Amino acid sequence: MARAVVIGANGFVGSHLVDSLVGAGHDVTAFDRFSSSEPTFAARDVSILRGEFLSRADLEEAVRGQDLVFHFLSTTSPATAESDPTLDIRTNIAQSVELLEACVTAGTKHFYFASTGGAIYGPQGKPVHDEQDRTLPVSPYAIGKLAIENYLRYFSVMHHLESTTLRISNPFGTRQRPNKRQGLIPIALRQIVLGRPVARFGSGSMVRDYLYVEDLVAMIARMVDTPPRLDTYNLGSGAGHSVTDILNSLRRVTGTDFDIDERPVPATFVDSIVLDTARYKAEFGDVPLTPLDEGVRRTYEEIRDQHAS
Repeated sequence: MARAVVIGANGFVGSHLVDSLVGAGHDVTAFDRFSSSEPTFAARDVSILRGEFLSRADLEEAVRGQDLVFHFLSTTSPATAESDPTLDIRTNIAQSVELLEACVTAGTKHFYFASTGGAIYGPQGKPVHDEQDRTLPVSPYAIGKLAIENYLRYFSVMHHLESTTLRISNPFGTRQRPNKRQGLIPIALRQIVLGRPVARFGSGSMVRDYLYVEDLVAMIARMVDTPPRLDTYNLGSGAGHSVTDILNSLRRVTGTDFDIDERPVPATFVDSIVLDTARYKAEFGDVPLTPLDEGVRRTYEEIRDQHAS
């Protein structure tokens, strides 16, 4: 078993990843600010390291002695990066480079980076995207992710740091914070619980590849047990659901016929993104996927219970 640190361990995906790695028997360090809440992961056999991502010294401490580093922290969301593109450059990109430098000094064996599998391909009009497609991001958030991907290649060539880019589709599920500006499903479920209209951008025809978070970390776990042969992998369900499909699922699960607040589609939104996961399946096999309604149900029950307490 390996020594592993999760950067962003108290976040949505990061907390589930901590649980998965601990469950697999790894020695896990959870790095995050932990400033506003207790740890959200369930595992207790975890070394908690409170620190600031923007502190070089804290990052150096986090990666020291670690075999595996999982970079699952972002200082911006798609919305905040668009509001201030330089913030993404000054924090996410610059600090990720410092993290990589710290990993080289620490002798990290493998670095895993959570990129975006949706916006990074941009508006190409293809029904599905594989890893060999061009990357044509049009949003600052995705442009920043691609910049970090390219720095991974630089550190591989220059410093022989082994790394894997995980182009993740649209993950959803428990522990996703619905009061933030990212994630149609949790945001809409919170509105339903509060008895408010649900925002819909455009007609509802936009298509995304939704992946339940526990399925995502199960996919990542296989990549830890068997080191990847290639440097980039799409991680998604391989199936597309329109916004209308998602809203209909929310109606089925909640039993509520909520009102719709229709809004214009932002210019940087891509009309349709579905990921081809053939590369992953050929190397690691199929991971059983949670049906959409079941994933929505689990997410709804958590949000409902939080607001009832």
